[in-house]
Amino acid sequence: MLDPKLADDEARIAALGRLQVIETAPEEPFEKIVHLVRTVLAVPISTVSLVDRDRQWFKAYRGLDVRETPRSVSFCTYTIQQSDPLIIEDALLDERFAANPLVLGGPKIRSYAGVPLRSPDGYNVGSLCAMDTRPRRFSPADIAILGNFANIVCDELELRLIASTDHLTGALTRRGFDEQVSHEFARHRRYGRPSSIVAFDIDHFKKINDGYGHPAGDEVLRQVADFATQALRPTDFLGRMGGEEFAVLLPETGAADAFIAAERLRRTIEQHQFAIPGGAEINVTASFGVSAVGDFPTTSEWLACADKLLYEAKISGRNCTKATDIFQ
Repeated sequence: MLDPKLADDEARIAALGRLQVIETAPEEPFEKIVHLVRTVLAVPISTVSLVDRDRQWFKAYRGLDVRETPRSVSFCTYTIQQSDPLIIEDALLDERFAANPLVLGGPKIRSYAGVPLRSPDGYNVGSLCAMDTRPRRFSPADIAILGNFANIVCDELELRLIASTDHLTGALTRRGFDEQVSHEFARHRRYGRPSSIVAFDIDHFKKINDGYGHPAGDEVLRQVADFATQALRPTDFLGRMGGEEFAVLLPETGAADAFIAAERLRRTIEQHQFAIPGGAEINVTASFGVSAVGDFPTTSEWLACADKLLYEAKISGRNCTKATDIFQ
């Protein structure tokens, strides 16, 4: 029976987003794998290919001079639609690829072997590929080797995700969040799409730690992060920026809608009774700053604007949201 996850492309793209890997810098583990694939299988081209909505993007690649191609011409689009490896011995004899520009023009792919890369939640987010410029039969041993390397790639993707996730709250670490902001900033620069950052922190958090103990403070942080996570769309990202400060990245969201989302979360926190260790229940509030991407020259200035607005909320009495001038 066909795995239903193979047909759910929207959920697959969301799973790719959760890996927080698109548009990240080269990393040694992935670079080593494509080097080994090329060496061990004696092929001129090897890639760790991740298939996004409209493109395939290479986390690592050898034998190509581009970082991405349109999804419409990618061999990997077919690979992710099945559970087993995709093997093409001669692309010119396969009607799916005979007219493909990657076959007829550079890099002149003639044979291909790709193993799906499965995310921790079971979606094919891309493939590990070996390609040749001549017709070729990949042996069962070749495919087994490629499969073992693909398993290593999946493990590395999961490990880098764990490293960028805060163990207490499940939110992204500052590093992981910054990577997603950089990705979204680049997307805005390329396509002009809206995006917003909501920075917020818990009011008088030191008093909670001092009055009830650090376990109580930790429990408040966990519950606040849970509220934020429940409110997020699959394409949104929650980051713990340090201590009691968090941030939310809202792609495809202008300042007005981001302000509404921030206010909704602020009211949820304000109205909740936080159960803490020892049986007590306490009230908690939070302050928010909202910054749309606008014309900031760098991601640092975009983040700094959200922090500045958060500070304005603090000095305005806390438990409120400050955003761009149209809301003031």
